[in-house]
Amino acid sequence: MDEFKSLIVEQTPKTPQIDLNHLSGELILSGKSVPENAAKIYEPVLNWVNEYILQARPNTNLRLSLEYFNTSSSIWISKILKALTRINNPDYMLLVHLYLPLDEYDDINELDDIKDAFNPITDIFQNTIPSVGLKLYAINDKSEIVKDALVLA
Repeated sequence: MDEFKSLIVEQTPKTPQIDLNHLSGELILSGKSVPENAAKIYEPVLNWVNEYILQARPNTNLRLSLEYFNTSSSIWISKILKALTRINNPDYMLLVHLYLPLDEYDDINELDDIKDAFNPITDIFQNTIPSVGLKLYAINDKSEIVKDALVLA
């Protein structure tokens, strides 16, 4: 049996940096995601995640720091999120970290606004086996975190 390895894909002008570490449970997608063929980028990620959930860490952190992504990328990211909710241990935790520009973060100031804005994501979290959390971060122009809020725990 092959040893399960981390997956690292270098960023390009149209594709994100992907760093999936099975030892730490840190799964990071950062940068822009506007590939012409999203399946070429995200199918290996989804395959990796499907293997990961069979031997997941007790705490999995999915960090989405995408400054822009197209519709086809969002479909694949949704598939990845859905797969992670199938971690088959109710004592395990999946925490999704979303990084937003400060002005967008400030625009989402009411709990109802947050629920509406992230409804597509929170719908995926319905009837999950692991505990799921959603944390938002406001980042400034230097990509520094200046505010954060736990939205769902």
